[in-house]
Amino acid sequence: MISRPERNEYADFYANYVSKVPNGDLLNFLDLQPGEFVGLVNDLTDEQAMKAPAPGKWSVKQVLGHVCDSERVMTYRILRFARGDQQELRGFEQDDYVAAANSNARSATALLAELKAVRGATLSLLESLTYEESKRTGVASGNPVSVRALVYIIAGHAQHHLELLRQQVAGKAVKA
Repeated sequence: MISRPERNEYADFYANYVSKVPNGDLLNFLDLQPGEFVGLVNDLTDEQAMKAPAPGKWSVKQVLGHVCDSERVMTYRILRFARGDQQELRGFEQDDYVAAANSNARSATALLAELKAVRGATLSLLESLTYEESKRTGVASGNPVSVRALVYIIAGHAQHHLELLRQQVAGKAVKA
């Protein structure tokens, strides 16, 4: 079982994400999350899913691509740190990744399938971790972070974007 990280196990920037993860079975929460994205996005047309809510904001498709890319980056960090790798890992510029991903050219169905596949791979890795491995730490983006904090960051980051997408799909102006 992966326990909630202590506040000193992650940078201030991630506190909002960690706070979005409810108490309880974390792996079950992670397992159910992709279905929430599917339920939200499935009824959108391709045109609706590729329309940005405002200039400089991300479309639904771009958000889905971003969630996949971010989870891959965080899971890579989990793997490295859980295996005892102490090499500092650089950050990534999310806007550059979104621009390069070309998510709007893909179908929402394909992006949702990718999200399910990425999450499945994440869950496989997490299920293999021991409690001691989950407490290991490393440095990413110039900040110390524990493996278990990275897991909560993945879950909370996806939840953050799910909440924003709910507002976006409902037609409200949101900041992605």
